Amino acid sequence: MARTAFVTGGTGFVGLNLVQRLKAEGWDVTALHRASSDLTYLKRFDPRLALGAITDRASLEAAIPAGTDTLFHVAGNTNMWRQRNAEQTRDNVEGTTNVVEAALAKGVRRLVVTSSISAYGPVSGVVTEETPSQAAHSKVNYERTKWQAQEIARAAVGRGLLEVVILQPGAIMGPYDIGAWSRLFVMVRDGQLPGVPPANLTFAHVREVVGAHVAAADKGENGGQYILGGENASMLQLVREIAVLLGKPVPTKAAPAGLIKLVATVGDFVSGFTHKEPAITPEIAEGLGGSITVTSAKATRDLGYQVVPLKVMVKDCYDWMVAEGRI
Repeated sequence: MARTAFVTGGTGFVGLNLVQRLKAEGWDVTALHRASSDLTYLKRFDPRLALGAITDRASLEAAIPAGTDTLFHVAGNTNMWRQRNAEQTRDNVEGTTNVVEAALAKGVRRLVVTSSISAYGPVSGVVTEETPSQAAHSKVNYERTKWQAQEIARAAVGRGLLEVVILQPGAIMGPYDIGAWSRLFVMVRDGQLPGVPPANLTFAHVREVVGAHVAAADKGENGGQYILGGENASMLQLVREIAVLLGKPVPTKAAPAGLIKLVATVGDFVSGFTHKEPAITPEIAEGLGGSITVTSAKATRDLGYQVVPLKVMVKDCYDWMVAEGRI
């Protein structure tokens, strides 16, 4: 008998890859979606489709099949513009509360939560699972709400039989990127990148991220967290890799942090009149201003997670975008 999985956020970047992986490994998968969701890609993998929303507790509980083994809570609001903070808090905080309560009500065995490296907040230097989070005091609502969400989930350990594992990916790249780093390819192609932020990030291949999710269904510390990082690289290295693939001029240096913040401040001011989200918001500028180095040793040891070179994941994302006619 196939194992049963329930996936929130199945129409998003990580969710699509996860549903594809679960189905390939023989799981019986139910994917939650809203009435307004674009199901074009999700239907390729033929999961059971359940109409509902994480912000609607009743619809969520009705959508989760009885006897569900593992609930993968992938859905999240990655907004980086303060004018949408209220919606983001509702999605990430209230939504996760609803997921936890519904999982408990339906007797789900294990909850695997997709958090983020952003849940550590404005930290710098070497970051491990033992690093104290500074997110509660962050200026960036995304960082605050991702931290709040994972802690809401962790607090469910010991309530009923529910087990919880928290995964904290870095900057994810790869196929089915429908709106994350794939936007950078379009900006480089069209010459719309105002400057390369002087940031250092940790990059994770989506294939390895979803592999860790599936492994976490059986392995991983109950109540524990796992950083899913990868190659620690600069934004300049990333943009260079993209520019080479697109045959565009390769930038030689990053823009000063002050310039990026100025562009963000001007864009934010203009958005007050246009009500359109600027390409670089103050929140994005803030998030790209730090420099961290992470290790994924714990995830490698417990979940079989592997680091993939940046060049490989950029090429995989590019190849998928070309194949789908998105670039």
